[in-house]
Amino acid sequence: MKTDQMLPGRRSVLRIAACLGAAATAGLLFTERGSRTPVTRPAAGPRAVARRPVNASAYRLQPMTAYSPPRFRRAMPPVRQRPFLKMSAVGRTMVLTFDDGPDPRYTPGILRTLRKYEVPAMFFVCGEMASDHRDLLREMADDGHVVGNHTWSHPLIPKLPPSRIREELGRTSEVIEETLGTPPLWYRAPFGAWNKHSFEIGAKLGMEPLAWTVDTLDWTEPGTKTIVRRVLDGAGPGVVVLSHDAGGDRSQSVAALRSYLPELLDAGYRITVPRR
Repeated sequence: MKTDQMLPGRRSVLRIAACLGAAATAGLLFTERGSRTPVTRPAAGPRAVARRPVNASAYRLQPMTAYSPPRFRRAMPPVRQRPFLKMSAVGRTMVLTFDDGPDPRYTPGILRTLRKYEVPAMFFVCGEMASDHRDLLREMADDGHVVGNHTWSHPLIPKLPPSRIREELGRTSEVIEETLGTPPLWYRAPFGAWNKHSFEIGAKLGMEPLAWTVDTLDWTEPGTKTIVRRVLDGAGPGVVVLSHDAGGDRSQSVAALRSYLPELLDAGYRITVPRR
């Protein structure tokens, strides 16, 4: 036997060791391919684009759509056939409303009187006025008043096609929502002229229609005392009073509020706003 030849027993031992080493190497590769660390492989073909490995920890921080809470959707009101003329209420409660504003000449005076007696009211604003006086919109909301939709340009609704009605109401709602963060929940047709399309479109925009019980006719400038008398004579549970804070000289409306509001409160009436 030559000196460089291994004994049969020694060759067997080396073969066994080689087999064990191969098996261990194969097992290690299998474990790496099955681990969480991705194995980078060469691109398959000329069009393949190399992708950066995903950061596993960052991915787990992303919200899972299947388990995310559903977005809140406000319930749409039903399509009415007529507006609310008064509010159902318990006891001696009334609602004061002001249309056509906001007007920096008259709206601040009305807000000051309401703030003095700590009572809320409803302001049905026109979009073209609201867009130019957003500070007054914010003041209304900050004082707890309800801001409603009175169309953009105060048109006669029944003479408009549905597309124009949608534009008049939609643009005004957008201004209110952009300014206050929430869309209006109530609307009022100019001149009290409603039609089927206005009820349908108003409901699609999430609004309820509100008319009035007592019309002060303050837009005719009948005099402060006449406006006061009309409000006090028409007072009653659930009554909705219509006045204006824009659209002309409304100094009589501002002065009348200073007079009849304390009298209503002294008579036991609670001035409130509808809730939805």
